[in-house]
Amino acid sequence: MLIDVRTPNANHPFVTDRAEQDPAAEISPGPVSFELITTRAGFDALEDDWNALFDRAARGVHVFQTFNWNWHWANHFLADDDRDAVGVRLSIVVGRRDGRLVTVWPLVKQKVRGVTQIFWMGEPVSQYGDVLVDDAPDTLEILEHAWMFLKARVRGDLLRLRRVRADASIAPLLLRSDAIVTDRQTAPFLDLASAKSFGAYEERYSPRSRRNRRRLARRLAEEGEMAFQHLAGGVAARKLALKALELKAHWLKDRGLVSNALADPRTTAFFADAAEAKERSTNCIVSALHVGGEPAALEVSFACKGRLAMHVIVFDLKFEKSGVGVLRLEQSLRDGYEHGLDTYDMLAPGDGYKLDWADGTVEVLDYAKARSLAGELYARVYLGFVRPRGKAAMKAMPSALRRAVSGSYALAAAVSL
Repeated sequence: MLIDVRTPNANHPFVTDRAEQDPAAEISPGPVSFELITTRAGFDALEDDWNALFDRAARGVHVFQTFNWNWHWANHFLADDDRDAVGVRLSIVVGRRDGRLVTVWPLVKQKVRGVTQIFWMGEPVSQYGDVLVDDAPDTLEILEHAWMFLKARVRGDLLRLRRVRADASIAPLLLRSDAIVTDRQTAPFLDLASAKSFGAYEERYSPRSRRNRRRLARRLAEEGEMAFQHLAGGVAARKLALKALELKAHWLKDRGLVSNALADPRTTAFFADAAEAKERSTNCIVSALHVGGEPAALEVSFACKGRLAMHVIVFDLKFEKSGVGVLRLEQSLRDGYEHGLDTYDMLAPGDGYKLDWADGTVEVLDYAKARSLAGELYARVYLGFVRPRGKAAMKAMPSALRRAVSGSYALAAAVSL
């Protein structure tokens, strides 16, 4: 079960400080009117209202639903022309009550393989998808009416909502719908709020593992001077974020894996801008462990309401046997206590190294709702059958064969979408 996150330390510059409010006390029981936003100008005009709704209604897990996050996404992934029939176009559903924004469904649509898909704004860089909605006595009713508006006003063959947490605001609605689940993963998390200090938190790990980390630190120090870095914005953060993506690409190639998102130059540009934070900060934190003056392990994370989403976690392959990833994570947790963070979200998938550290996990699901015969075939045949079996087959291959297959790219890319 997830913990309740505390109000973040107001002095921490990387965590959005949110004033405590009672949203329900300010919400009238009147009807909600809905509107479809399809232009960049319409999205930009939502900024103040979107931020106000986020302040009073969002949780730390909504880090990928901030206006700023989606603003940076739009700069790189949105079609240049609102009338572009090929690129990604906006289909944001907003609901207002007495003029006040009470819900935002950040959606877009695009034709992929001949199928017009409606999906979360933020794909493929967002790691959780959800709606924003006020906490009101009729919240579920608001979502149901928004769902009906969406079905009536947004044309498409398939509604494909990926990476929906089991505790997402939209989860109760999806559970009541006839949408099918096409993928299941888990997102491990670390509960820093369960201990008063890193020293106390560390007690949950075995004495052997703590001794092993100290041994790794001593051995690594023999290879060169160790230094930790913790950056929030600026040119140095931008350069380290780009280095992290470069190392991640090398790591994937070494394992014979393919990431369409990482191969997309728009992803690189997005992370560079988000890390530098010249405007509209995403609360990006770039952490690094340097050995002998070069980055050996890197982390690119995003903070929100006391929670840290650990988006990119990577190490330089030449330090693979040195435990640099373990030592960087340990220092990251120390920094978390210093900056008043409560939860470290390691995101899906629930890889073994994450589970070794985690206090618990949350299920993360992909949903699909067909709206045409083409969408039905895509959802049930490709998403429900071909893709999961292709991914399982790739995973089961010996690493040498997997590298050969991924080198051809076509098959590996198809199952990674």
